Amino acid sequence: MGYAIALSALLIAGAVGAVVVQRHAQRVREASGPSGPRGASGLDAEAEANRWLIRLGGSLAPPGARTWAGADETAGRALTEAAECHRAARALLAEARTAAEYERATRTAQEGLRHVRTAREALGVPDDGPQGQVRQAFQEVLLKNGPKATVISAQL
Repeated sequence: MGYAIALSALLIAGAVGAVVVQRHAQRVREASGPSGPRGASGLDAEAEANRWLIRLGGSLAPPGARTWAGADETAGRALTEAAECHRAARALLAEARTAAEYERATRTAQEGLRHVRTAREALGVPDDGPQGQVRQAFQEVLLKNGPKATVISAQL
């Protein structure tokens, strides 16, 4: 009889413990999003956020920086907003731990790129993106050095 009571108490305690652990795991999953705290898509989201942040930072320091110096009020305001988005996205990325937080940093960096595009339009600077800048630099090297220039990448 004593064994039956002890066995029953252990089974009840085990069931209660299993329910507590299961609820805790469910709360952790809900708080960290569908991919888990640092799952594969969390790492993908982090890489994506980094990529957009780097792209925004590169757009804020274009090769023709003298053009930015003569910015009118619209372009100046857009550049200021882009720089603020860059700062905010950097701070969000530093604190992010879940895929949703990385997505927020990505959206902030993309918003900054839209402000950069607005500034470029106000200044009359073409917005070719990073590939256009590489293509233009390569063409300048070809013009300067002629056919002796070494081809670095055929995919321009």
